[in-house]
Amino acid sequence: MKKHNFSAGPCILPEEVLQKASEAILNFNDDDLSLLEISHRSKPFVDVMENARCLALELLGLENKGYKALFLHGGASTQFLMVAYNLLNKKAAYLNTGTWSSKAIKEAKLFGDSIEVASSKDKGFSYIPKGYEMPKGVDYFHCTSNNTIYGTQMKSFPKTSVSMICDMSSDIFSRQLDFSKFDLIYAGAQKNMGPAGTTLVVIKEDILGKVERQIPSMLNYQVHLEKESMFNTPPVFPVYVSMLTLEWLKKLGGIEFIEKVNNQKASLLYTEIDRNPLFKGYANKEDRSIMNATFNLVDNKLQATFDTMWKEAHINGLNGHRSVGGYRASMYNALPLYSVQALVDVMQELERKG
Repeated sequence: MKKHNFSAGPCILPEEVLQKASEAILNFNDDDLSLLEISHRSKPFVDVMENARCLALELLGLENKGYKALFLHGGASTQFLMVAYNLLNKKAAYLNTGTWSSKAIKEAKLFGDSIEVASSKDKGFSYIPKGYEMPKGVDYFHCTSNNTIYGTQMKSFPKTSVSMICDMSSDIFSRQLDFSKFDLIYAGAQKNMGPAGTTLVVIKEDILGKVERQIPSMLNYQVHLEKESMFNTPPVFPVYVSMLTLEWLKKLGGIEFIEKVNNQKASLLYTEIDRNPLFKGYANKEDRSIMNATFNLVDNKLQATFDTMWKEAHINGLNGHRSVGGYRASMYNALPLYSVQALVDVMQELERKG
């Protein structure tokens, strides 16, 4: 029996994706070669890359709207740097909602003035700031849509006349948004799309070419666009698994379908957290993430008992991030509803014992 996988990343993957990926490792396309052995310049893999890029745009509703999709190296952490390198002339606006946006702000300071328009650090990043004003004359506005560590999620985005950049690493493809509001979206694959090793970047081409500095080739979006994500050897296996996951999502009914499932899962768990007197949620209710539910025991004396119970129930990855503690249940697209029910059952059993 496979464990109920609530790990925050690398993420749970669909069973059929794992099956197809494992088959490709042994024999890809019935060509008697492993996917790990074929040339990244061969037509079979070029087709994989093209399919993955097209599927990303299709699922986001950004086909034929001036956007291109890239699969790059370096994780979202490299995108903190690349965004500023390619787009920041003098100053940019950043919304600080946690660890990852703080890191993005730090990288941007190397290239210009990174203005923190608002922050929720005062309350341990347990909420999403609202009602802030956009500074005049900024090159772009950067935000993080979902915060895995603290369990918060932006439910709305500001109206702005400047380019909006969003780190969607942990909730990409999980809910319906007007993605055309964003000029650049980036997401590490390992949170909701595939294994670690590649990063999806969806970019509106007309925002590029406006900075005065010279940009090294490996960090230049225009170079990667011209080479269609094949400027250097791409991360073949992560791209392939991401393509399989996007195919799986499309077959299910796309983002519209999976959002309903994700809302069911989140509602089931948050209802129990609020009902059960032994638990309390970490994030403000109005800002709770549907991907990452963070919560604590009211009485830490129950920790050893609870930890033993959920592990015996074949549950994995429930410990909170080391900087916050407590518990974190990551409910990415591929996590089935019955896994959330298994966790709720353990929480209710703890209450009965208590």
